[in-house]
Amino acid sequence: MFFDRARIWVQGGQGGDGIVAFLRQKHAPRGGPSGGNGGRGGHVVAVADASMNTLHGLRRKVHYRAGKGGRGGNTVKQGAYGADLEVRVPTGTLVRDAEDGNLMADLTDEGQRALLVRGGRGGRGNASFRSARHQAPRLAEKGEPGQERWLDLELKLVAEVGIIGVPNAGKSTLISRISAARPEIADYPFTTLVPNLGVVELAHRQRVFVDIPGLVEGAHQGTGLGIEFLRHVERTRLLVHLLDGSSDDPGGEMAMIESELASYSKELAAKPRVVVLNKRDLPQARAAEAELKPAMETRGLPFWSISAVTGENVQDLLWALDRQLEAIPVVEASTQPDLPEIAVSENDRAFTVMRLGPNHWQVVGAGLERITRMTNWDLPESALRFQNILDTWGISETLRAQGIEEGDTVRIAESELVWGFDNAF
Repeated sequence: MFFDRARIWVQGGQGGDGIVAFLRQKHAPRGGPSGGNGGRGGHVVAVADASMNTLHGLRRKVHYRAGKGGRGGNTVKQGAYGADLEVRVPTGTLVRDAEDGNLMADLTDEGQRALLVRGGRGGRGNASFRSARHQAPRLAEKGEPGQERWLDLELKLVAEVGIIGVPNAGKSTLISRISAARPEIADYPFTTLVPNLGVVELAHRQRVFVDIPGLVEGAHQGTGLGIEFLRHVERTRLLVHLLDGSSDDPGGEMAMIESELASYSKELAAKPRVVVLNKRDLPQARAAEAELKPAMETRGLPFWSISAVTGENVQDLLWALDRQLEAIPVVEASTQPDLPEIAVSENDRAFTVMRLGPNHWQVVGAGLERITRMTNWDLPESALRFQNILDTWGISETLRAQGIEEGDTVRIAESELVWGFDNAF
């Protein structure tokens, strides 16, 4: 079964905790604070893998979490970095933020990498808080939680030749003839419900073909899953328009398909194409060939008549397609750079105070929420530092101005704090 879409959840590793420690050695009885910083949490990175051609595995395993950073050590030792996690995806995969639909990465080249979420910053140990005024700090930070988000993955097949046509034109029979692909084949329309990739072995190279399920009138509007199928043709370099030689009106069916392509995308309609009449082993197809061949030559479209069942003219067609591909310029994919290692907010101290109801408040702000999550509430000096930040940033003053009362609850990130005027929290 071929899957071209998947939704996954990714989370960067939590940063390691900083520690409170003091140097106690024979030669340095008053050595001072020596608690080290925690290590950064691991990142989650997508890596394009040309050996994959399906998102099936990503639909079975949905949750991905990178490694946690190591705890800081004594003697100012830095904690170990958390292990990065690689999520391997097929080349041609688009990665979008599931919440807003923004494109995060377009992985078109083998080995191309894109940072999906960052690991959290390691918490600082008490050695980092030592200053001229505070020689023996007893505070440290917890590690910052890693970023997390849901992602939508979409695979646009990276194939050079797309085989299009109406249902039952013989597309699956053709791709099974020219490659090792074994799609379901039967004598009824819509046998193929998912695209089939086939690798064609020629003397000097491989060519990748994709058999697109049959298109019907209204495909560009979604009829018969048409939009789902048309998406797969967008990155092909050459189209093979396969006509059903047993049809009463193969020319009319061709006009319908061309109309659907143009309605879906002007770029798609302008792609180079080769018109191929299938089932020439049938008398009806040979009669249609006499009418279609001069009409296609008048339009400047290459025309072939083949039998996918018997193999007649198929090998000659493949060599002709190979020569035509050689003449079509390859558009180099632009490399998607990794996201920056550290995103700096324009105003890390920005905050908003909201009254949720009687005696309940909430303060939101990226910088404040990060500090709240990293505050070790078990250490009195850490709580005092948090209070000083509220005062310095003007948060305490804003809460007072908006009418907060003693005993009210203030929610910041996941923490709920009780307000008191003598010592705010």
